[in-house]
Amino acid sequence: MTLQAHIDPDWRDVGALTDIPERGARRVATAQGDVAVFRTGDGKVFALVDRCPHKHGPLSQGIVHGHGVTCPLHSWVIDLATGRPTGADAGKGCTPIVPVRIKDGRVLLAQPVAAG
Repeated sequence: MTLQAHIDPDWRDVGALTDIPERGARRVATAQGDVAVFRTGDGKVFALVDRCPHKHGPLSQGIVHGHGVTCPLHSWVIDLATGRPTGADAGKGCTPIVPVRIKDGRVLLAQPVAAG
C-alpha cells in the first residue's frame, strides 16, 4: 500500500479499502514509523503502530481474528480498537492507535502522517 494524494488536510489517503483483505492487514510507511491497517471479517478498519508492546513484533504480519490481532513473535493478542493486550497479558503495555476512516472506498489515516 502506498501513500496517495490528500483528500482533505486532516487526513491522508493511504490506499483503497479493497487493498486490505478481510481478516488481513497492510503496512504503511510513515515519517513517524510503520502503521498497520487492519480489516476485520465484519468489515471494520483499524490502524495501530506496527509494533507489539511486548517484543516489538510486526503486528501487520499477525493473524487477525474478531477485533484482535495475534503478534507473530510471541502470540500476544492485541485489541484493535484500544491497542491493549488481552487475556493473561492485559495491562502489560499498549500499542498506539492511529485514527482511521473510510471515505469513498479509500482508507484515510489522521494527520500527522507524512510519506516515509
